[in-house]
Amino acid sequence: MQTVVVFCHLRWDFVYQRPQHLLTRLARHYRILFVEEPVFDAAGPRLHTYEPAANITVCQPHTPLLAVGFHDDQIPVLQALLGTLVPDGAEPIVWFYTPMALPLLAGLRPALVVYDCMDELSAFRNPPRQLLQRESALLVMADLVFTGGPSLYEAKRPRHPDVHCFPSSVDTAHFARALDRSNSHPLQAGIPHPRLGFYGVIDERFDIALIAAMADAHPHWQLVLVGPVVKIAPADLPQRPNIHYLGQQAYQALPQLLAGWDVCLLPFALNAATRFISPTKVLEYMAAELPIVSTAITDVAEPYGDIVAIGHDHRQFIARCEAALQLAPEGHIEMAAHMRGVVARTAWDETVDRMRALIDRRARADDTAGSAAPRVAEPDGGNRDPANVKLLPARAQVRGGRGARLTATP
Repeated sequence: MQTVVVFCHLRWDFVYQRPQHLLTRLARHYRILFVEEPVFDAAGPRLHTYEPAANITVCQPHTPLLAVGFHDDQIPVLQALLGTLVPDGAEPIVWFYTPMALPLLAGLRPALVVYDCMDELSAFRNPPRQLLQRESALLVMADLVFTGGPSLYEAKRPRHPDVHCFPSSVDTAHFARALDRSNSHPLQAGIPHPRLGFYGVIDERFDIALIAAMADAHPHWQLVLVGPVVKIAPADLPQRPNIHYLGQQAYQALPQLLAGWDVCLLPFALNAATRFISPTKVLEYMAAELPIVSTAITDVAEPYGDIVAIGHDHRQFIARCEAALQLAPEGHIEMAAHMRGVVARTAWDETVDRMRALIDRRARADDTAGSAAPRVAEPDGGNRDPANVKLLPARAQVRGGRGARLTATP
């Protein structure tokens, strides 16, 4: 079984989203090594590992360095800790969610390099200063680039010859459990109706002012917000009697939460951090067949604007919620039918099958081209930045006319 080494900026036990959906299914065919960002540990370097699912090993480096993420200072320590993960002579598939881990490619002999671009990380709050340069280097080195939505696809397509759009999909059977409306989660048992709910990460992409405006406009509405608060001071969150913060909940609990809601919310701010987002939860909400109201996020409004009610400003968003709560039974029946049609056309299993087909196609193309030696990543001793690596193409194949030896400078 071939190994896939994944470098990710998200913790495996954080919100269950695209990486977990894809990798648990890829683990039916590959051995997955999921490498997280390092954790500070004054006791010294060590590698903590655990197996959350079959064929998946989460590798959590612990280092005595205060540098955050895949920082340059961490790279030598991480290379030492990860040096024995892949047996000598093995040629793993190396899968990146963050370009910041690119220097760690130098310690591997990749058969294939995949960049699954699920977010425009450079648009998030306080991005690493090398992120854009390192992404440019990764786009040179990658064999395949996947994007998490149409907006990201349009942004990355001019920068690589083999980019494929794979919007977030849905586990329909899991979220269809919400169709049993009597199975509401006990956490919200004491919260009266109407309940308007959101689950996901509450961060700089979240429109805090919109939530406050909704709560003030309709004090009888109960706003149920589920998810971890990240990069926002708790004191900045609006506090009202009808706003309920339930914290991060397990993926298994989400259908029960949905079962007790009347309207599902996508209350994203319209800013640089949300320009390219393609929320996984929109299809999950659809599987629950509940009315959905969203701000004007491109990857929601353009493909789903005939099903999801779009509010272009706070006043209109609140009006869309009012209409959703007053939806007549025949209108709900028609809406649910449209939702079932959309959900029926997508599934994570199908997404993974299509990704694997592209990986296999690329591997066959490399085999046909022939190779004197597998691709080797070598540190460039003439540059102190550890992301400056030189790669020999995978099967002596010249990608995109860039030359037989690729040099990446962040």
